[in-house]
Amino acid sequence: MSRSRPIFAIAYDFDGTLAPGNMQEHSFIPALNMKAEEFFKASNEQAVRHEGDPILLYMHRMLVEAHARGVPHRRTDFQQHGTQVSLFEGVEGWFPRITEAGRKFGLDVRHFIISSGLREIIEGTAIGKCFERIYASGYLYDEHDVAIAPALAINYTNKTQYLFRINKWKLDVADHRGVNAAMAKADRPVPFGRMIFIGDGDTDVPCFRTVTEQGGTSIAVYRPHTKGAKAKAGAFVNEGRVRFAVPADYQEGKALEVRVLAVMEKAAAECRISALDNIS
Repeated sequence: MSRSRPIFAIAYDFDGTLAPGNMQEHSFIPALNMKAEEFFKASNEQAVRHEGDPILLYMHRMLVEAHARGVPHRRTDFQQHGTQVSLFEGVEGWFPRITEAGRKFGLDVRHFIISSGLREIIEGTAIGKCFERIYASGYLYDEHDVAIAPALAINYTNKTQYLFRINKWKLDVADHRGVNAAMAKADRPVPFGRMIFIGDGDTDVPCFRTVTEQGGTSIAVYRPHTKGAKAKAGAFVNEGRVRFAVPADYQEGKALEVRVLAVMEKAAAECRISALDNIS
């Protein structure tokens, strides 16, 4: 971990935040010769029937349907489906541009994914290599690299643990002791004041609230021209869950970038002021 510049973390949901819809809808579900509504209806009904976790059940349904329909489901197959995921306007150029802007402010910007979607599909997208960590649901693979069972399911409530992993810089998912160990706020490498969380919907509410209540900035994005999307995102602002609600447009100079840069500039100024306190 670099200590030369203060780290500034930006964490993103994926589905509906960086890409429209659910990532499985772009390529994987069509490969099953199914409609998205049919697929998710089956998995959600199974979750209700067995009182199970909807994330685990959609992951299980993916394997059941893939096996039944002869659709390959190795790690590399999921990554290949990731190449078919379309992204919102400006997303591909966003990460290097924001990272460079942070450098000019004197910050070391790190990007993270915190998603209930599939890690392997995200890895295969055009932006898969832009992240410090991709915290997303993932599979257990056999000796032939074929997915055989869910290994990690990230649902809307346990998403928040990954914010504290970033906060304490205990990034290894297997490091349960480190993330739960007592650590004074002043000693945490990435205080929430140097953190932004960007999401789009109800499943992001726990992260929205956690970041906001801990002194960071939450931003709700919405798909332009989608009925009710702007009003729903605006409700998050009115309820105090997020600071801003803006279109999911990542192009240079758009509303999202203006707000993110303003938050980063403020954090950089606060770092400089704090440094002055240590000068005798």
